[in-house]
Amino acid sequence: MDKIKWTNKDFEVFEIDGLEQRMEALSSIVRPKFQQLGEMFSSYFSSKTGDEFFPHVAKHARRTINPPKDSWVAFAPYKRGYKSLPHFQIGLWNTHLFIIVAIIYEAPQKAEMATRLLNNIDYFDNLPEDFIISGDHMSQDAISLKIGREEQLENLLIRLRDVKKGEFLVGRHISREEAVNLSSEQFLQLTEETFEALLPIYNIIIGK
Repeated sequence: MDKIKWTNKDFEVFEIDGLEQRMEALSSIVRPKFQQLGEMFSSYFSSKTGDEFFPHVAKHARRTINPPKDSWVAFAPYKRGYKSLPHFQIGLWNTHLFIIVAIIYEAPQKAEMATRLLNNIDYFDNLPEDFIISGDHMSQDAISLKIGREEQLENLLIRLRDVKKGEFLVGRHISREEAVNLSSEQFLQLTEETFEALLPIYNIIIGK
């Protein structure tokens, strides 16, 4: 299997003007890497969880005017989609790479998931200091878990529980500069370490 090495060219895709031009670059430059990661990590999650996981590479098919600002491969134990389930993601914005577990607004059981996380909020103390949390998968902004662990974490989980559009993401952001300096081996090791740390959170989310 080819090694995955991120380059500035990958991140620059999201700086190309025009929907057609950006989509073309996304298909030829970034998507093959996501497809490869999809194969690798769907097997990883299947063996770690005991459930069969499937990769879902973002297609951005509904877009007619605005070019995508980010892209990703998502992992969930359902072949036909992932948005209604808690899911893992590896993806890119032009500024950073992200490795996360996410619950987005399409998840019908997100109130129950949020309640489980609130009841087990101490588990977040076990996560690495450089992790981030966010309440919006459409925004590249995030809160450092180190800073937001006390108040903002609880607020995001309450919002996830009570607000229809509430979302919750937790994981790692790796700056563009750092990502392009990682060797293939370092990137895969960091990705695996990140998912390893997130699996207990995922198990709480699904009530396992």
